[in-house]
Amino acid sequence: MSIPPRVIADDLLHIVPLRSTNAETVEDVQPDRPIPVGRREGQNPGLASIYRALAEHERAQAYPEAVVQAHAGFAALPA
Repeated sequence: MSIPPRVIADDLLHIVPLRSTNAETVEDVQPDRPIPVGRREGQNPGLASIYRALAEHERAQAYPEAVVQAHAGFAALPA
């Protein structure tokens, strides 16, 4: 089992909060950040994908030990 490539680039997870301090919304940032790899390469990610990635990023920042446990549990699954 392989993990599919991420639709949301890591730089987007850092740019959105920075640009939101300038009163920009996710809708304003979305056209500026195309998908870097995969089937939809070059297209803009959906708003739901951006919001989901931001929520996951915030959880990972708040609970880093849970992320480590989840990765270890995933790695232990049979192929």
